[in-house]
Amino acid sequence: MTNSPFSFASSPATPILLLKTKSSPADGYEEFFSAHNYNPAFIPVLEHHFHEPNLRSVRLLFESGALNPGPGRKYGGLIFTSQRAVEGFAKLVDELDDSITSPASHSLPLYTVGPATSRSLTTLRDAHLPHATIHGAETGNGEALAHFILQHYPAFHSSGPSSDTAGNTAAAGGGSNGYGDDAQLPLLFLVGEQRRDIIPKTLMGAEPGRRIGVDELVVYETGVMGSFEREFGEAVGAARGYLDGDADGQGKRAVWVVVFSPTGCDAMVRVLEKQRQRGGQGEEEGGGKRLEGIFVATIGPTTRDHLRKLGFEVDVCAERPSQEGVGEGIERFMDKWRGSSS
Repeated sequence: MTNSPFSFASSPATPILLLKTKSSPADGYEEFFSAHNYNPAFIPVLEHHFHEPNLRSVRLLFESGALNPGPGRKYGGLIFTSQRAVEGFAKLVDELDDSITSPASHSLPLYTVGPATSRSLTTLRDAHLPHATIHGAETGNGEALAHFILQHYPAFHSSGPSSDTAGNTAAAGGGSNGYGDDAQLPLLFLVGEQRRDIIPKTLMGAEPGRRIGVDELVVYETGVMGSFEREFGEAVGAARGYLDGDADGQGKRAVWVVVFSPTGCDAMVRVLEKQRQRGGQGEEEGGGKRLEGIFVATIGPTTRDHLRKLGFEVDVCAERPSQEGVGEGIERFMDKWRGSSS
């Protein structure tokens, strides 16, 4: 395509199209794949808008003391499962004086899933919530985090870093915290408008005596960038130039697309189908029309299952939601794929 910002044909490295916004100042996916003989290119899919009225509601929790230990406490901890939710939270906390945020951090667990979100929370905690603790980074997905919380949260507030909170939970919630159990204050889950319900269903669906209430609050909204379909089409067109070049030393060339979210999957499938029709070639695999030589990996099962609903079967689903997990899955696939031609 003319004036395309993507160029792959001149490099021997395998193109890998990362359907995400490049992280700043450094991106772990770029560093990992560049070091493993891939040529990464970023195509942003999502645009986010913070939900200002709901962020003001969280701000009011701090200002009113509703997160401070004591009889008036409303929530016993916070849950985050996305970078954007942390960014929205950071936005409001940065605007508050530390004399307001610091008291709330006593006996305040911050639950998260995955190392990237944990790192962002750590930076925020160190600056504004010095007594808060961060848990769950090793769980990897929402279901595992929910089961972790069921084990951790009751013990945390009964024998945790600041035991005076435990003595106040019943007083704060009385016998009518709205969730059927007296022992635990609910958790506040800061979310986007598109999310799975596995965490609240697991926590509130536990057996009596273990049940933990969850209030979800939408702090950001997500949509597909208007430029995504055009930019992805340009990238796939440029990558096809790489496929048309001389085969690499192992006899086959491939292009990879890595998908990080169900948002934008419909547009991605449309682009690949258009490219397949334009080239007059393609494959039928697993019920999904494929562009020969272009393979798709997902960051996890949620995105994979969404693509299956669109009739598109992915080639790799990462066992771990990280650059290493994606890379390991791709390498296993490539070993089998290249071996099938020998």
